[in-house]
Amino acid sequence: MSGIAKRFVPLLDRVLVQKLKPEAKTASGILLPDSAAKKAATNFAKVMAIGPGNRTKEGKVLPMGVKVGDKIVIPEYGGMTLKFDDEEYHVFRDEDIMGILNEE
Repeated sequence: MSGIAKRFVPLLDRVLVQKLKPEAKTASGILLPDSAAKKAATNFAKVMAIGPGNRTKEGKVLPMGVKVGDKIVIPEYGGMTLKFDDEEYHVFRDEDIMGILNEE
């Protein structure tokens, strides 16, 4: 568990993510300029910490759709930006996450 996950605990259905760094090289070995590389992977992130889940009116906790370590697709805009130790993190609601990327 990284230091950020110990220091910041999301509440309810919040998810703390760190955007993945874009690849600077294509599969065929072509180096990409910074502008192209940033645009390519800005919507992919890794889940660093999750809250316990939202509650229903009856008080039951709804399970989260993601778990720590998942690679996910996030919306281009939205969420809240946090900065810890010169690293940038984002907080989204569980319902805002677009999907989970499975390894092949």
